[in-house]
Amino acid sequence: MTQPQREKLAAQQGELLRALLGDGEPPPGFDPERLRVEARALLNKRRGIVAALRPDVADALGERFRPLFDTYARAHPREAGTRFREDAAAFAAWAVAQGELPAPRKKRWWRRAT
Repeated sequence: MTQPQREKLAAQQGELLRALLGDGEPPPGFDPERLRVEARALLNKRRGIVAALRPDVADALGERFRPLFDTYARAHPREAGTRFREDAAAFAAWAVAQGELPAPRKKRWWRRAT
C-alpha cells in the first residue's frame, strides 16, 4: 500500500469514527441508519460505564444525567488510550464547568474522617 493510499484510508477511517463517536456525517458507502443505531449503542454503553464509575455524579444530576452526558460525549469523543475512569472524571469536571454540579469540596489532609 502506498503512502497516498494509506493517507486516504486513514481519512476514511477518521470519518467513520466521527460518525460513530461524535456528530460526524456518515461517510459515503455506509448506511446512515445502521451507523445511527451503532452510534446510539456505543453512546449508551459509554454512558452506562460512566454512571457505574461515578454514581455520585449520575445521582446528583438525576434525570439531567442522560441528556447532559450525551451532549458532552458528542462534543468530546473518547480519545484513544484513555481509560474509562479518566472519561468519567472529565465528564464530572465538564459538568462542574457548565454549572450543572457544584465544585467538589477539597478534603484537607489534617482533618479526620468522622
